Amino acid sequence: MNHVARLLGYLEMRSPTAEDRRAALLSAIETASTTDKGVTIANTIIVTFQERRVLLPVTNMVERMGLAAPAIARRRAEAALIADLDQQKLQALDGLLEVDPTIAQTRFHWLRSAPDAPGALNLVGLTERIAFLRTLGIDPRLQAWIASGRWDQMVREGDATPAWLANDFNASRRRATIVAQIIRLGQKLTDDAVTMFIKLMGRLFSQANNRKKQRHMNTRMDTSKALRLFLDTIVALEAANDTDADPMTTLDRRVG
Repeated sequence: MNHVARLLGYLEMRSPTAEDRRAALLSAIETASTTDKGVTIANTIIVTFQERRVLLPVTNMVERMGLAAPAIARRRAEAALIADLDQQKLQALDGLLEVDPTIAQTRFHWLRSAPDAPGALNLVGLTERIAFLRTLGIDPRLQAWIASGRWDQMVREGDATPAWLANDFNASRRRATIVAQIIRLGQKLTDDAVTMFIKLMGRLFSQANNRKKQRHMNTRMDTSKALRLFLDTIVALEAANDTDADPMTTLDRRVG
């Protein structure tokens, strides 16, 4: 034991205390707020111990801290998203997972199954969904409360979660997942609606231009005939003038 103490003194290191473990866990939670990669989180724990000049704890303790950090980071992110929502809004979020008889499906599924093919009716469908999202009163600025890495992870999980599975989540996770989806869908559907509108306007301009070209082609032959008649008339009148003939007789004979 004395040898260990002397060695630690020589290396200017010490055994880890509860405060050291707490500091390592806090660092791991901060890292887990941006990524769920176990290797990255574990490296953060090890580096924190090294910076504090303490011995590394046993492997299973590092593993437990590495597993706890993402769970805590997730719960903090979930709490941040729904902390300012009143009970009425929370109940409205839960209602999105219930089948709405007016559309024969859940609103959660309806929002995520928006049409993407350019068309007037599809554009109406997008605007209806955007209007419905606004009635929920979810502030899109809530996204700023969540680190980008954790936010992307929540969105990916929400994208892969059907309504029936979201119902199995605990209340905090379920509502936070829906909030993240609402914010993402608000951005996506707005972009899709603008893009679809631009495509529809481009299609209308193209159709109008094609009709204009077709009208021009249709009148081209008539215009050529009129110009030929005009030219023949001038030539006939010039001939009548040169020969002192009757202009009307000459026109009738040459042009008709």
